[in-house]
Amino acid sequence: MKPREPEKSGVEDLFRERLENLIDLGHALVKLAETIDWGVFEEAFGPLYDAEQGRPGVPLRLMVGLHYLKHAFDRSDEEVVMGWLENPYWQYFCGEEYFQHRLPIDPSQMTRFRGRIGEAGCELMLKQTVAVGLETKTITRRSFSSVTVDTTVQEKAVAFPTDARLYHKARVSLVREAKRSGVALRQSYVRVGKRALFMHNRYLAARQNRRGRRQLKKLKVYLGRVIRDIERKLETVASAQREALEALLSQARRLLKQGRKDHNKLYSIHAPEVECLAKGKTHKRYEFGVKVSVATSTKDNFVFGMRSLPGNPYDGHTLHGALDQVERMTGQRPAHCFVDRGYRGHHETDTTVIVAGQKRGMTPSLKRQLKRRNAVEPVIGHMKSDGRLGRNYLKGTLGDSMNALLVGAGHNVRLLLRRLRLFFVLFLVDFGPADTPRPCRVA
Repeated sequence: MKPREPEKSGVEDLFRERLENLIDLGHALVKLAETIDWGVFEEAFGPLYDAEQGRPGVPLRLMVGLHYLKHAFDRSDEEVVMGWLENPYWQYFCGEEYFQHRLPIDPSQMTRFRGRIGEAGCELMLKQTVAVGLETKTITRRSFSSVTVDTTVQEKAVAFPTDARLYHKARVSLVREAKRSGVALRQSYVRVGKRALFMHNRYLAARQNRRGRRQLKKLKVYLGRVIRDIERKLETVASAQREALEALLSQARRLLKQGRKDHNKLYSIHAPEVECLAKGKTHKRYEFGVKVSVATSTKDNFVFGMRSLPGNPYDGHTLHGALDQVERMTGQRPAHCFVDRGYRGHHETDTTVIVAGQKRGMTPSLKRQLKRRNAVEPVIGHMKSDGRLGRNYLKGTLGDSMNALLVGAGHNVRLLLRRLRLFFVLFLVDFGPADTPRPCRVA
C-alpha cells in the first residue's frame, strides 16, 4: 500500500517529551528540515506504491531523509539506521514527533527503496537540493549561468583484479552455485585451489616468476575442469536454477578466453560491469569502476549534475548530456561552460564552451572564471573522501548511476548545512543578548 504519512498528534504525551523540547531549534539540520519541501517526494514517489495491496509503506520522508543523511555523512545503510536511533536531530530531520527507541526500518529496505524510485527518483533528490540552495541563498540565479564540467572515476567495491584471483573467484562461485543447484561435482578443488593461489602470491613476492606462472596455470586448469564437469551435467538441473548457473558459466568461459591485451575484459565476477580506466595518475595508473561526469557551479561549487558514463566514452562527446542534465536541475541552459582540454572536439552550440588554455575571445571576466575551473578538482576530492564517490557498493550499472546522483545530493547537503550553521552563528553575534561577549569577525 501507499506509505503512511506521519501526522502530528497535537496531544502532549505524559510520559514522553517532544523532540522540539529536547533539541536546539536553531540547529542546521532542524533549519534544513523546515526548508525542504517534502511534499514533492510524496507526489513523485506515492504512485510507485500499490494503493490497496500489502501493508502501509514506510513514510517517504523517513526514506528520503535517511538517504540524504547517508550520503551527507558517508554512512552505510546499516550505519545510518543505527545512527538515526541514537541521534535526535536525525530523527527530527526524518519527521519524527517523539524520540524513538527502536530501529525505524530494516537496513535492507533502503535497497528496495532505491530499486523502486530508480535513477529518476535519485535525480529528483538532487534537484531538490538545488531548490533548497536557492531558498537558503547558498546559491543565486546567477550561479546557473556558468558551470564547470569534468569527469572522474567512480571506483567499484572490487579487489584489484589479477588473473590468479579471478580464476580462483570464478571457480569458487561455480562450485557454490553448482552445490545450490544440486549438481554433484567430481572434484571442487577447494583445498588445492586455495593453496595454489597462496603459493602464486608468495612466489611473485619473492620474484620467482617461473614458479608463480606454474601455480597460475594450475588455477586455470582447475577452473576449466569445473566448467567442463558442470557442462556435462547441466541437463539435470531444473530450469528455474539453470539460468544463474549458465550466467556464471558464460563469465567463466569469457575469463578463460580473454588475453592480456584484449578489450572489454572481465575484471570482477560479482560486478561484470566494471571497466578499467586510466586517468594518467602517477600514484594510480588504473582505476576499476565507471567514468562519471560532474557539473558544478563555477562560483559556488554547488553540484548541478552527476552522470555515470558506462563504456568510457570520450569526454567531449559527453558534454551535451551533462549540460542537458544541468538544464533539468536548474531550469535554464548555462551561458558558459568551463572544461579542461579533454573536451576538445565537443559538439555544443547553445552554450559557450571555454576550454582550458584558450586565448581567442577571452574577456577579463571569462579569464577570472576560467581560473575558477580548477576548483572542481577539490570538489571531486571531497566527494570521494567525505562522500561515497571513492567506493561504490551498489550493484550493476543502475547502481553506478544512482550512487553518483546521491553523492552529488550529499555534497549539496553538506554545503547547505555549512551555510545554515554560519547563518545561525552570525545571527547570534548580531542579535544576541547585550551582556554576552561578541567575537570579532574575521574579514
